Amino acid sequence: MPDTGLQIDPASLPRPGNPEMAAHGLERWRDHARQCEDRDLGSFAAAFAEDSRGHALLAAVFGNSPFLGRSLLQELPTARNLVTYGADAVFRGLLDELRRTLATEGDATRVMQALRAGRRRAALVIALADIAGVWRVENVTAALSDLADACVGLAVAHLLRRGAESGDLRLGTLAAPADDSGLVVIGMGKLGARELNYSSDVDLIVFYDPEKVDYHGSRTLQDYFVRLTRELVRLLQERTESGFVFRTDLRLRPDPASTPLAMSVHAAETYYEGMGQNWERAAMIKARAIAGDIAAGELFLRRLRPFVWRKHLDFAAIQDIHSIKRQIHATKGHRDIAVGGHNIKLGRGGIREIEFYAQTQQLIWGGRRPELRLPATCPAIRALVAAGRVAPQAADEMIAAYRFLRHVEHRLQMVDDRQTQTLPPAGPELDAIAAFAGFPSTAAFSTTLLAHLGNVEDHYAELFEEAPPLGGPGNLVFTGTENDPETVATLGRMGFSDGASISNVIRGWHHGRYRAMRSTRARELLTELMPRLLESLARTTHPDAAFARFDEFLGRLPAGVQLFSLLYANPGLLDLLAEIMGGAPRLAEHLSRNASLLDAVLVQGFFEPLPATRYLAEALDESLRQANDFQDVLDIVRRWTKDHQFQVGVRVLRHITDADAAGSALADIADTAIAALQPHVERDFARLHGRLPGAGIATVGLGKLGSREMTVTSDLDLIFIYDVPAAAAADGSWDHTLSDGPKPLAPIHYYARLAQRLINAMTAPTGEGRLFEVDMRLRPSGNAGPIASSLEGFGRYQEESAWTWEHMALTRARVIAGDPALAERIRGALQAILARPRDPAKLAKEVADMRARIAQQFPGEQFWDLKYRPGGMIDVEFIAQYLQLRHAAESPGILHPTTAEALRRIAAAGYLNPEAAAELIDAARLWHRLLGMLRLTVGGPVDTASLGPGLARALATAGGVADIDALERLVTATAARIRAHFVRLVAAD
Repeated sequence: MPDTGLQIDPASLPRPGNPEMAAHGLERWRDHARQCEDRDLGSFAAAFAEDSRGHALLAAVFGNSPFLGRSLLQELPTARNLVTYGADAVFRGLLDELRRTLATEGDATRVMQALRAGRRRAALVIALADIAGVWRVENVTAALSDLADACVGLAVAHLLRRGAESGDLRLGTLAAPADDSGLVVIGMGKLGARELNYSSDVDLIVFYDPEKVDYHGSRTLQDYFVRLTRELVRLLQERTESGFVFRTDLRLRPDPASTPLAMSVHAAETYYEGMGQNWERAAMIKARAIAGDIAAGELFLRRLRPFVWRKHLDFAAIQDIHSIKRQIHATKGHRDIAVGGHNIKLGRGGIREIEFYAQTQQLIWGGRRPELRLPATCPAIRALVAAGRVAPQAADEMIAAYRFLRHVEHRLQMVDDRQTQTLPPAGPELDAIAAFAGFPSTAAFSTTLLAHLGNVEDHYAELFEEAPPLGGPGNLVFTGTENDPETVATLGRMGFSDGASISNVIRGWHHGRYRAMRSTRARELLTELMPRLLESLARTTHPDAAFARFDEFLGRLPAGVQLFSLLYANPGLLDLLAEIMGGAPRLAEHLSRNASLLDAVLVQGFFEPLPATRYLAEALDESLRQANDFQDVLDIVRRWTKDHQFQVGVRVLRHITDADAAGSALADIADTAIAALQPHVERDFARLHGRLPGAGIATVGLGKLGSREMTVTSDLDLIFIYDVPAAAAADGSWDHTLSDGPKPLAPIHYYARLAQRLINAMTAPTGEGRLFEVDMRLRPSGNAGPIASSLEGFGRYQEESAWTWEHMALTRARVIAGDPALAERIRGALQAILARPRDPAKLAKEVADMRARIAQQFPGEQFWDLKYRPGGMIDVEFIAQYLQLRHAAESPGILHPTTAEALRRIAAAGYLNPEAAAELIDAARLWHRLLGMLRLTVGGPVDTASLGPGLARALATAGGVADIDALERLVTATAARIRAHFVRLVAAD
């Protein structure tokens, strides 16, 4: 071997991690030497393998890196030049040759071939110089960066020339097509800082300056440059039989999920000025114009200096930088890092922490200290020492760790030319990496690695250590464009099923994709709130659903600063917000429409019971005085109703009240809303159709509304009954009467349309949502019957045609709104219907048959189907309804729409054993409490297998027992008792 050229010291070379692979590689090298058509080249190869220094280098390469071994065999001439002339000269020569080859090349296929061959040769030279120890880490990363600059620049020049040849572009000169072209390619990350790693992606941002581009194509300028960017990526990244040049990542451009691959410099400046985040400021420290119109790129970066380097960094921005750091779970003195499987870039004590250590301090002090504005990590740390911001020992240890970790990173990537920073698990592969890194044993490698990781973590943990911790359970970092693996793992441990998706969504928040997140202050506040928010969401019944609802909530907010400030100042409110998002879908939906409700939570009295109905009515009437038109009336009633339902729901969710009291409160809210809305609907209807003589129309509630046992998901079972004046009915004139409005209607049509207007007023979606869902199937003749009935027609139908089940439904009928005199007549008619004598045996058979038909449609086989399961709520209600219909003829005083009160009256009248009555009443309350909680939290029955710990606790509390096991025993025993009562009282008669 010559004394000049590549200087090889066998003692400094790594030992083969796989001796068998080394031996096989050496044999293949000798075969190539023997078969080489170029005799001089073959002689060199043979001699090199026999020389002790050459043999040691070949063994180090073949025994550690299959990729480099293949490259050596492909590039014998390059290897000879390297050994003969040295790494610096050969590397410069390779780049010069590549530039000459592609100076005028117009064929894309040949461009791709030349770039791949040039990259392969240059990568081999860089790797051998690194392995031989003749280049330090800084030389290696600089050479890799120069190679990337050259390849990207040549690909861009080719594309610009092609654009000029097609007539789309006019360029100053084809010899230097990029000059003054207006196309700007910015290198970011390690490429921008000239710290590229061995198998790194290249992070690029592509801009264009519309004022400089001389474009004559048929597409839009943006479309043209997006297509050009896609072709640039293809030239560099597409894998051919010759491999690829560089994997290309464009995700560091502004808001990559919603912006084109190439954007104008003006749009980019607008984004950074208005939406740029602190992590993007940190990223821009390393930005460098690497290809295209370099002058335009440098001008663009100069214009961004006020964004990156704030001369007067406000407190909130410093707090945001601190909070980003504090989301990363670094603990001084913590040493339980496993070497096998550790990510030396993103893991604790890794390269990212060293970079962040420098960048955060650069951001804070660099606005006033220009000497700190250095893109490369180690020079930046040294500059911080000179500025008095970092202690010399800390800097020495951080720089030593950085160089060591980059050294290990290169070895990991040289093995198979893969973009990886993760050490293999303990075993032969880790042993091989330790050998390739130059260590005599894995133990020695581990000791050195852990020492460096520990030093980094210690200094990193000291950074801003006066600030209170934010991280909580572990890393919660949502900066940059890729998921932090420690953060994904933390989210998984917290209880989220897909941490990667959660992380992606949160990064989207920080990109300002929602209106609420478009101010810098909103994003800074959310950064500070994030750990507490995620912990609160994770404690809910369904963390993923809670997060999705919070995302929807955030997406609907018109602005974020006020709300986030409120949450920041009131941490308990954040817990309540998470509880609602995770445990009460209906409340979450309403809160998403009315975020100001969170202010109401802080008002004294929010957690108190609702006032009496007359005070509710007065409050709603006061709000309705603000209405300008009928649409305002609909919105005000909806908003008032949902706000009060929200208040009741929160009380149930917090176990301040139970479902019994909540059912009555929700019924009061519904009653008040309907009673207030009906006169407005009637007046609006009368504008066109006038009015009819008599007492008008009444709204009658049945089902849960009638019995005052509502839940937050209850719809309204309604019927409408109108008055026929006795005199008009007697003389037969009623059927020929018309209303007195501009468009008169006959009575049957008038009240049918008015009833439909009432239904529409409750069900029509407005900006405030729907007021209620309405079910009219309990009206006479069901869906086939008239939508509104006269009182006489209603009574006649019930006397002559109604089924027993319809009379059962009427036991819960209650007049909600209408003329008081008409309401009293309806109550009298209902009592007459319910109190007529009945055949007990026939009644029992019909009730039992009805229950059996329901069981066929709703078998209630799920454990938590508490409504339909044998012994569930239906059985309790059927017992009460059956006993009322059976005995009301003798004792009409037993009639009452509420199930528990009816059972009390039945027992008091002597028709039910007091012990049985007590068990039935207790069961009704238990089922109501549990069903109320289920409706509030999941909206319906839940499978036992999907019963999460949060819901289990909520149900146990609602059931008044210690835990879910005790509740399941109580449910089973209660259902068995109630079913036995049903069989004894109804089915056996």
